[in-house]
Amino acid sequence: MVSGRALHFVFKVADRTLTAKFYREVLGMKVLRHEEFSEGCEAACNGPYANRWSKTMVGYGPEENHFVVELTYNYGITHYEQGNDFRGITIQSSEALKRAAAANWPVKESDGLKFVEAPGGYKFYIIDMPQPTDKDPVKQVSLACSNLTRSVEYWNGLLNLKIYEKKDKSAVLGFAEDQAKLELVDIGEPVNHAKAYGRIAFSCPFEEQPIIDEKVRKANGKILTPLISLDTPGKATVRVIILADPDDHEICFVDDESFRQLSQVDPNSDADLDKYIKADKSRA
Repeated sequence: MVSGRALHFVFKVADRTLTAKFYREVLGMKVLRHEEFSEGCEAACNGPYANRWSKTMVGYGPEENHFVVELTYNYGITHYEQGNDFRGITIQSSEALKRAAAANWPVKESDGLKFVEAPGGYKFYIIDMPQPTDKDPVKQVSLACSNLTRSVEYWNGLLNLKIYEKKDKSAVLGFAEDQAKLELVDIGEPVNHAKAYGRIAFSCPFEEQPIIDEKVRKANGKILTPLISLDTPGKATVRVIILADPDDHEICFVDDESFRQLSQVDPNSDADLDKYIKADKSRA
């Protein structure tokens, strides 16, 4: 069995200034940590780019008990084509709707669900109820799949996520009741990841990572990056394994022990983000 913990979803962002405004002033998230890198990540955390990049974690609370968003910014890259792979993140927050109205940020509606779009077109569905303070407001991440049965067999049968809800064209899975869930929606056509493709991340005990590796290999599943240690300047080194599900959604499993050290909230991160945004000349 894999005893995982849902951590975050990774977005590539082309405009840090507008993106920071959206997450801070519309969604009301906090900057938890900001990290700058001089060259590309060995596990392609910033995509297939070898240039300078940054990582900014934003969320409603510490990463140890909140599902957050990882914003990766590649210096000099001004646009990412979006595919049909990412459907949205669901958040419970009437307050976000009020903030969107105050900021003149468009609130749209689809099938009775209100949503706002982050720069780049990433959708955040908003449940119009008070934002909880005793639990994480982030409820689920929704991804497209081309064959629901096959995807459920992978996520449930191979990676051991529990099935919390199952319908004809969708399923909701997760590792625990108190964690953000993964919704898979069968779109009846191939999944196109384009250039904006993201990545969902989980943690698991260090000793379980080789078990995941072995299980995926035996099932002839895709391993994009075999077990590898990644350094963050001045912070903890973590070990990761990067997988791809049947529709090539990227999945990261990081060792929980080191990640808890790495993911400590940095009180200077908010100011650091602003500093690097101001100094960035790559978009000029």
